[in-house]
Parts: sequence; C-alpha cells; structure tokens
Amino acid sequence: MLRQYELVEKVKDYDPDADEAALNRAYVYTVQKHGAQKRASGDPYFSHPIEVAGLMTDLQLDEQTIITALLHDTVEDTLVTIEDIEANFGSEVARLVDGVTKLSKIEAMPEDERAAENLRKFLLAMSEDIRVLLVKLADRLHNMRTLHFIKKPEKRQRIARETMDIYAPLAERVGMYEYMREMQALAFREIEPEAYATITKRLEQLRSQDGGQVDAIALAIKQALAEAGLKVEVSGREKHPFSIWQKMSERHVSFEQVTDIMAFRVITENEADCYRAMGILHTTWQFLPGRFKDYISTPKNNGYRSLHTSLMYENSMRVEVQIRTREMHQRNEFGLAAHWAYKQHDKADGEVGWLRDLIEIVDTSHDAEELLEHTRMAIYQDRIFAFTPKGALFQLPKGSTSVDFAFAVHTDLGLATVGAKINGRHMPLRTPLNNGDVVEIIKGAGAEPQLSWLGFVVTGKARAAIRRAVRLKERAEVAQIGSKLFDEIAARVPARIGKKAIRDAIERLDMDGPEDLMFAIGSAKLTDREVMEALVPGCTADLGEDEDWSARERAISIKGLTPGVAFELATCCHPVPGDRIVGLRRKGETVLVHAIDCLELANGIDTDWLDLSWGKRSHGAVGRLSVTLYDRPGTLAEMAGIFAQNKTNVTSLVQTQLDHPFTSYEIDAEVQDLAHLNRIISALRASDAVAQAERI
Repeated sequence: MLRQYELVEKVKDYDPDADEAALNRAYVYTVQKHGAQKRASGDPYFSHPIEVAGLMTDLQLDEQTIITALLHDTVEDTLVTIEDIEANFGSEVARLVDGVTKLSKIEAMPEDERAAENLRKFLLAMSEDIRVLLVKLADRLHNMRTLHFIKKPEKRQRIARETMDIYAPLAERVGMYEYMREMQALAFREIEPEAYATITKRLEQLRSQDGGQVDAIALAIKQALAEAGLKVEVSGREKHPFSIWQKMSERHVSFEQVTDIMAFRVITENEADCYRAMGILHTTWQFLPGRFKDYISTPKNNGYRSLHTSLMYENSMRVEVQIRTREMHQRNEFGLAAHWAYKQHDKADGEVGWLRDLIEIVDTSHDAEELLEHTRMAIYQDRIFAFTPKGALFQLPKGSTSVDFAFAVHTDLGLATVGAKINGRHMPLRTPLNNGDVVEIIKGAGAEPQLSWLGFVVTGKARAAIRRAVRLKERAEVAQIGSKLFDEIAARVPARIGKKAIRDAIERLDMDGPEDLMFAIGSAKLTDREVMEALVPGCTADLGEDEDWSARERAISIKGLTPGVAFELATCCHPVPGDRIVGLRRKGETVLVHAIDCLELANGIDTDWLDLSWGKRSHGAVGRLSVTLYDRPGTLAEMAGIFAQNKTNVTSLVQTQLDHPFTSYEIDAEVQDLAHLNRIISALRASDAVAQAERI
C-alpha cells in the first residue's frame, strides 16, 4: 500500500502544479472515514482506494482523478454524503465520486437487473466525463486482484462474469489493453479454473522445453531489421491463457493445434519505419495471406494503431508480430488515459464517439435483459470497415449487414431503410458486409423497420432501435383496436360520453392520456366493466355479474393493422381474407385470429372473444394445403407450375407421407384472399399429377 508521502510524490513527479494539500487531505479523509473497516483479505478497507489511486498515478492522471479514486467508496460504505464531498473537495470531485459510486440498492436487485442498472448508471456517467470510467476500471482491476479472498464461490463467479462481460470489453473499447488482459486472465481463472490450470501447465511445459526459443526468435527478428538499418526494440511473449482458450474454443482445436501461441512486438522510431520493418519481415520469412492488418492507416474505434502480421518461422512455426512506434505503444496499452481526452473537453466525440451509441441503447432498451444484450453487442465484437458512397468510414462488428450500417450512420436512416447497394449492386439487406465494402442505403417514404430484421442484425444499436420502433407500432395498433372497443363500451353506458367524461375516466384510472386508455382496453388490461364504471361511476351497479361483457354488436375490422404486431394469424387454421374470423384476446398478449370453424377455439373459454372482420381490400395471408401427388417423374414440377401460374409464393413444402404410388405434401402458400386460395385448389384438383388437394 502506498504511503501518503509516496502517493503525493508520484503525482508531483508528473504534475508539479498539483495541489499537494488537497491530495493530503483526501488521503487522510479516506483513512479516517473507512476507519476500522476490513476487506475480505483482512487488510484495512482504506488500502483499496489508496491502491486504486496508485493505479491512477501510474496513468499520470490529474489530481481531481486521484482524489476521486481515494474517495470513491466513502459515500457507499461510510456515513459521508455527496454534499460532504463537495464541501471538502469541490463540485468537480463530488460529481466524479457520484459517477463512480455504486448505489447500495443495486445490490438488492436480481442479478440481471442489478448488472443492467449498474451498467445504465455507469454509461450515463461516462458520457459526461470519461474519468469516471478510468477510476471504475481501476477499481474493478484491484478488486479482481483480491477476488480470491472472497469466501463465497457464487459471489466470486458473479463478479468474474460481470468483469468478463462488461468491464474487460469496456477497457478494450477505450484502448486500455493492459487492464483488459489482466481482467480477462483473473476472471478466466475463476470462471474456468480447470481450463486455466491446464493451459497454464502446458505453457510452463513449453517454457521448459523451448530452450529460450522466444528469446532466439526475438533476436533473429531484431538482427534482420538491424541489417536493413532499422533501430528497433523487439520483445516476445506467449499469449495469455484466456487468449489461447478463446482460439481453442473458436476454432474447435486442441492446445497442440493452436499454432500462433508466440507473439512478438517490434517498437520502431517513427511511422515510416513501421512499414519498412513489415516489408523486411515479409521478405525474410513467409507471411500468411489474410493475416495482415493495417491499424495504422485505419485505426480501431478506440484509437489503437499498429501493424499486425503472421509469419512462418523456421520449422513451420507460426508467430504473430505487431509493429508500432513507442508513442503508439503507450497509447495502445493505456488508451484514452494516455492522452487525457477529457482535458480537451472531448466527452463524446472522436475516440469515444461510440459512447453515443451506448447512450442511445440505454434510452431505447425495454428491460434489463435487452440492455445487457445490446450493450455487450456494442462493446465486445471484432470489427470490419465499410464506407458510404462519399467515403465516410464506419466500423462495425463482424457479420454486420446493410441494416446495421444504416443505423450506424444515423438512427433515422436505419428506420427509413428499404434496400441497399453493396459495391454498386443491389443486395438483400441480410447480406453480411466485408472489409472495404461501399454501402449505399436506399430510403423509402413511410418505411418502417421489420420485425424480421432482428433475425440478422448484429449491432446492439440496430437491435435496440428496431425493437423500440416495433414496440411503438404495436402500441399504436393495439390502441387502435382499443379505440374500436371503446366505442362499443361507451354505447352501452347510460349517458352521452364526451371529452370531459373521457378526461375524468383517465384521471380515475390513473393514466397519462387517451392513448394509454385505448392501449389498456386493446390489450385487455382493463375489463369492459372497469371502463364503464370509470366513465360513469355507479352505472354498472344494477347489472349482473354474469353478463356477457364482451358482447359486440358489430365486427371489428383489422384492416390497416400489421400481422405479427397488433394481431397474429393462428397457425392451427391459417385464416385468409374472406374467412369468417374471431379473435382471442388475453391480458398483455396480441390478439390471436382464428377461422370461425377452428377446433382450437374450444381452448379459448377463459379468453375475451372479439368478432373480427378483414375490412375492405384486406389481402395477403398464408394458406395451408395438403396435396397428394402421384409418385411418378414430373408431378412435383407440374404442381410447382400451378402455383407459379396462379402467382403465389410457396413459403414451406414438407413431405408428410410416401406411400407408393402416392406422395403427400403439406404446403404453405402466400395468397391474396379466400377466392385466390380456392382457385389454386381447383387448379390442383384439375391436374393429372394431383390425386387429392385440400385446405387444412
């Protein structure tokens, strides 16, 4: 543990103008306030904030950050308040401490909600001042170093998993690779102790057997570059156990099959020497095609810059080499901390522009599970590079599609997307992008995100925006159903219902506005009786409890509503426009539409029945057919021709029975309405290839 004078001296070494008195006061303050508190290791509790402050001095951060590190646990674990911090150390330190402080109520939440709420508060604080993140990462790193002292294995597992899922990826995204690697190693040891022990043991065996091979390869690289007149530093190391385990898992290979366990780093004097060194290495040893990456000309989102290549050394040994300048190396290891981005008031632009996406995800995520899912996508995936037609560069996770690209450019562009050109060619929206693709997004007036997009988009920002848009559309369409139901409910009330009665009803039901009322009616969160009583109190007193409250005088049209949003077409009977239909409505669920003769309706006794109609010009649904063909060559092709002639698309074809001389199929076909479906059935029955055709 750093002593008081040692901490102050470390700060004064790189910042002679630092307020020595304030640093001393903060050191004494944290020792006094934490008092006799102990950590799980048995050490005094104040040793933890002092060690965190020491980590901040290693990064040469300003005095406010050092003081924040010293005080970051006082509000949570002692009687100190934010107001006390502000009175003693100023508003800036108080704001930073408040941003880092973990609220005690979070610990009482379920695990996913706690992690999500912690992350939500964390991201919002980061967007205001990146120093909050730097202190928090140092706090988590020191806690991971002492994790083994915690007695409860389930608590160790939870902390390790949270570190692996959230804090290590965040460290990577701000370029603090040294922190990321150590967090991953410590978390991996706890989460996968057997794998960690096995890989560590194998690495020790390699070390004992290689006879100084790492040093020999490093020396050979240095000599090859020196002979070409380059002054460089070369170091070599084995990859970390977690990195090796990742490769084993991703490639489904054993430890022996991981060929690039050794990694070497070449530090040059300037950027031009980086490219010269790469050329010399590629002409001295065979390099592996597809393994070269130029992060100098095209840095990563977090500012990381380096050349990466893989070489085949003697005896067919694969080695990885990273080439960078000393300035790049310092930046790559400690990221934003190395350049003090906050001193330039660069809170959410440039190198931390990705924070804006995270904040948008915080705003649009519906619940804890969504927030964690979308955020992990946003902060923990390998990247590709794609361009707009005007040359603007965007970094995206591997596997991203044109829809992900559109949302990366701007949320409004993503919401209006109807198509895309990749390198000048029209391509399906689900097409994965490759490095260097030029993507042109085609917008459409009145376009809306499709629920099916969630099946192929990969970025957290896109998923969050699509889900939010679909939820808003669902709410509007359910409210539309509720409005139609409300008209019938109001007609049964013994009074004329005007705007004042509706406002009074909304107030009695404790709702925010008419749309909330209509949504509650449409989603069956309110019964007819509750609505009537809210409109005219006492009007239901003389009515019997057994009255059929859901009785309708006329059918409700579903024209204009979107299948899969406000209602779903039942897959048991596959109703199509022209069929007589009814809807089953359960609380909090979308309306399930059945044909009137569906046998499954017998199971809907406990639900609210809605008499529905398709509405004028309703068209488009999936009809299901059972078709039996004669088992001879060409009959399947003839059946396909009948569907084509009738301009229908077959979405599913399943062989259900093979009983010579017949073959039976179950077919789902997109049809306009009942008449269209009947024409197809008639055409099938008229064919010599078809023995039987029925709707099911």
